This record gives sequence, structure tokens and C-alpha cells, in this order.
Amino acid sequence: MKRTRNSISAIALVCALVLPASAATDTPQAIAARLLDRLDAGQYDQAEAMFNAQMQQHVPTDKLKAVWQSLPPAGKRDAAELSQKDGMQVIRQTLHRGATAWTFTVAVDAQGKVSGMFVQPQQNAAPIPAVPADAGYSEREVSVGAEGHPLGGTLAMPKGKGPFPAVVLVHGSGPNDREETIGPNHVFTDIARGLAAQGIAVLRYEKRTRARPQDYKDGIVTIDSETTDDAVAAVKALATTPGIDPKRVFVFGHSLGAMVAPRIAQRAGQDVIGVIELSGPSRKLIDIIPYQQRYMAKLQGKSDDPQALAGIAKAESDIAAIRGNAKPDDTALGMRVDYWRSVDAIDPIADNKALRVPALLLHGDRDFQVPMEDWTALQQAFSGNKRFTMKLYPSLNHLGIAGSGTPSMAEYAQPGHVDARLINDAAAWIKAH
Repeated sequence: MKRTRNSISAIALVCALVLPASAATDTPQAIAARLLDRLDAGQYDQAEAMFNAQMQQHVPTDKLKAVWQSLPPAGKRDAAELSQKDGMQVIRQTLHRGATAWTFTVAVDAQGKVSGMFVQPQQNAAPIPAVPADAGYSEREVSVGAEGHPLGGTLAMPKGKGPFPAVVLVHGSGPNDREETIGPNHVFTDIARGLAAQGIAVLRYEKRTRARPQDYKDGIVTIDSETTDDAVAAVKALATTPGIDPKRVFVFGHSLGAMVAPRIAQRAGQDVIGVIELSGPSRKLIDIIPYQQRYMAKLQGKSDDPQALAGIAKAESDIAAIRGNAKPDDTALGMRVDYWRSVDAIDPIADNKALRVPALLLHGDRDFQVPMEDWTALQQAFSGNKRFTMKLYPSLNHLGIAGSGTPSMAEYAQPGHVDARLINDAAAWIKAH
């Protein structure tokens, strides 16, 4: 599953709240260059030593290492650009890694410590185009969430009288935008517009961890405050929107969103008539993390590398602590233990078995984040159940985008679109229910 804030399989690494900066002993550019040198040399302990206390808490060495090792091989670095934002010293530069370009951003505090870091594939695709005038749907801005804590959203509405069946899109891990932008790709834009063109209304919205991080100022985040609660609110708002058939509202979750789709349906009650799960796991989420680390190590030819093995062992130790006697505010796998415990309470197979509505399960056979082992387990659990429709797509990756060769994070930096077969199958299933 694609993850950022909440797990180590992310393309982008978002770190702690940056602190105000003033003059430091070294220039910010020199600090950023030294940090990059240490990361590229595999000196993760020395890189972490450059972080301030907040960064060290939120981005421990094992998480830093796992994310950096998921990137393509290091290459040329463009010149660094320095700017100030809200009193912070911010360094931004382009890194050429493999055949892709990445934007590396670092914030430096008054003591010369790294107080924030962000690395993401550059947006190589054109901005999201406006809806053509002759399209069979239109889009408008909407607001989702509790009063006083709104989230911006976009409603794609078919043209015509209606009432129309409708879908709420639920993001994967991390602070996603409403388009679920991954590198140059806009997963939710493709799905929303593809379904809307076939007479199905679709609501997509900003994730709270992205749009309103201030709502977590106490540091406490759970799977419900991060994902479930807002999805239920979105369902209820959509069900009362003019032109929408309130008896035909569906939840369409991707990755982590697929994992919690049954939970959302249960809490939304009669407002949800069915769920669609794209790239959803069969296992509990934290059990997939060591697998992902082993996959990355193998991809880089480091299956027997002592550092790689130590990182995997650390992840397994963190998982044991989460399920053991760790304190709720301890840090494990880069997040607070109480967050992971809320995630670990979700059993995808058990939650799907408890569903009382139809479900459509979709998966690509090139998904390395939620691998074929999970799909096989889902098939074994539900292939004989009439409430479940299951479709596997050759050549599709975790994003539902076609590709070839050995799948890796670098693939997400290449522009593409969610496969039309997948969107058409989802549209046909929705219309049949």
C-alpha cells in the first residue's frame, strides 16, 4: 500500500513540524549537502544525528533508511535553491536518480539542525485539465467534515436529471490530496472522471492529515480520526445531496482505504449499499511492512546485507512492541504506538466477512506493496461467497496503472492513468447494484 505519514512504503517522506530558523554555524545549503552525502553513503545514523529532537522522534533511523533505500540509485544533483518561509530556512533542489528526477526539500532551524525533510518525484505531467465543456459531467467544489473542521472536496456530477448512484473515494496511507497524487499520477482524478462519464457521481476530498494537521495538535492520531470518521461524514453528506440517489451510495477505497472500507460501511449503516476495494490487503497492515523491506532489499541486491537485515529485525521488534507492553506514546515504525494499535485492530478478512452489503475486490498482479499472497488469501476467503466479486488485472500495479518489468517505487514517478478496464468494471458493477 502506498504510504507516507503512516508507514515506510511511501515515495514521499514528510517529517516533523519545522521550527523557526535564524543564523546557523554552517550555511543551510552546506547542511543539506552533508545530509544528502550521508544518506547516499548509507550513513543513516549520522544522517539522523543531524535532525532536531522532533525529527528524531518522528523519523527514526530504520524509517529513514527504508525510505531512502526505496529510491532509485543516486546521480547528479542540481544546484540548491535557498528561500525563507514563515521564518524558516528552506533548501530545495532537484536530484536525478536513475531515470527519474526528485525534489528534495530540507528545513534548517536556528541551531543548524534539520527540522523538516521532504523527497518526492517531480510532477512530470501537466496540471489536471479542466473538464471539457462537452463532457457528460461537471465538477464543483464542496465541503466535507464536521462544522468548524471542513475539508475541501470535489464532486463530479453527471449531467442530466438523476438521481444518480454515487461513490465516495477513500485514500490510501499518508497525507493525500483529493486527487490522490502520486508523483505525476492522479489516481482519484482518473477514477472520479471515468465513473462520472458513465453516469456515476463521485466525491473526492482532501485527507485531514494533509489539509488540517492542526487537528492533531495533541499528537494523537488513530485510524478513525485519520480516515474512518471523515469517510462516514462524506457518505452522509453525499446521501443528502440533491441529484444523488440516497439508496445507492458506495464506498470506493484504495490501499489503506480499501482495508477500512468495510469499517466505513458498518459505521455509515444504511447509507452505504456496497463497497469497492482496490489494492486492499488480506493481512493486518503492520504484518506487510517486513515483507516490503525484504522486497526492497532483494530489489537492490541486498538480501544478505547486514544493514538491511538489521532494519528488518528492527521493524519486527517494533511490531512485537506494538503488540506487547510498549507505552501508547512510544514511537514504533515511525509513529506513535497508539496509532499502530488502532490500525492493528483491523482484520481485513474478518471485517469483510462481517459485511452485509456486496463488495467488489480489485487487484493488479504487479502490486508489490500488497502482493499476490494477499490476493490469494482473499480469493480463498471469498471466491465462493456470492456477495463478493473479484477481479485480477494482469500488468497493473498498486495504483491500478499498467506497467512492465520488475515493479518498484521508481515506477510511480512515471506518468500514467488508472486502467480503463478497471474503471469500466467498477462502473458496470455499481450500475448492477
